[in-house]
Amino acid sequence: MADSAALTRADVAGMIDHTLLAPEATDADVTALIAEARELGVLAICVSPSMLPVRAPGLVVATVAGFPSGKHHSLVKGAEARLAVDQGAAEVDMVIDVGAALAGAYDAVLSDIVTVREAIGDRAVLKVIIESAALPDEAIVGACRAAERAGADFVKTSTGFHPAGGASAHAVRLMAETVGGRLGVKASGGIRTAEAAAELIAAGATRLGLSKSRAVLEGFPA
Repeated sequence: MADSAALTRADVAGMIDHTLLAPEATDADVTALIAEARELGVLAICVSPSMLPVRAPGLVVATVAGFPSGKHHSLVKGAEARLAVDQGAAEVDMVIDVGAALAGAYDAVLSDIVTVREAIGDRAVLKVIIESAALPDEAIVGACRAAERAGADFVKTSTGFHPAGGASAHAVRLMAETVGGRLGVKASGGIRTAEAAAELIAAGATRLGLSKSRAVLEGFPA
């Protein structure tokens, strides 16, 4: 786990997916997002699949699949992810069926993730959103294990749209312990301050999904 006390602004910027997933987002908003991402020196941008393709040289382009509910058929998630990669996305953040995880149906969670993994192959990084705030610890662990078995590259806390809330240090720590460094851990949802970001990084987050990237980065030393 990172020493959050020693983190600089550049360190944290290199972990950020600068995110715009609002349903009212326009092409002009995406253009502004890209410009701000370049100014801030972040790693990636994350936009809705309907906004692809985008031109963002020097930035990783990420998108989402089955977002935000996860209640899409697995084949639909796979088709959405494959189209997004065909349109230039280098990373896909898919949402699991949270109800399946709550019910302990981890084979169904596994199958869902495998379908998306197979749809995109090794052409893109796959992050799996488990909606941790809506799950008990047992289901967080079960979903993370399913993601690893399915060949995901990251597990991710939240969509940022669920009423149960977003990322927590407890969930990130549990996720990081479960995947043991074999997968990345992305914290997202409700991260608005440097203090919150530092706490999540200390808990084991290796990537941050932020829509308030500037405000967070301003809290770290240059």
